[in-house]
Amino acid sequence: MMSEIPAPFQSSAIGAMLGKIPSGLFVLTWRDGETDRGMLASWLMQAGFDPPCISVAIGTHRELLTFASSGQNFVVNILGESQKSILGKFGKPALDGYNPFYGLTVFRSPCGAAVFVGGPGWLECQSRSAMDCGDHSILIATVVDASNSVGEPSLVHLRRNGLRY
Repeated sequence: MMSEIPAPFQSSAIGAMLGKIPSGLFVLTWRDGETDRGMLASWLMQAGFDPPCISVAIGTHRELLTFASSGQNFVVNILGESQKSILGKFGKPALDGYNPFYGLTVFRSPCGAAVFVGGPGWLECQSRSAMDCGDHSILIATVVDASNSVGEPSLVHLRRNGLRY
């Protein structure tokens, strides 16, 4: 028999310890018709060797989940130290009329998604499945293409409180 898990907001120790788990900073991009879409992600990790897979936690309200549910490809832009200014553009869902890609230099991956110039690299992924985890879903995707652009270190993120961004 499993013991009851304490409510996360009742334990400051849970939040403090979850915040110590390091994560990268990534912008996931995809092409929705003729429109570029993107979102900031930090809870992403390798999930398999053969085939090479990743897992990424995505808020259940984010439009990438709907797009990915049909097996579409998307790109993981691995952000580097010189790309910190990109973070704010993709942290929240874009408002109508706001183009977070404005002013950024990009090229196209094989699936047509935007790839940022100057970062450590990128992965093109094909979504496989998703699993519900409460306020987030875990998206599993197969890596189908990749490029190592420059030797710049990847951004690493630690949070003060692991119970919020």
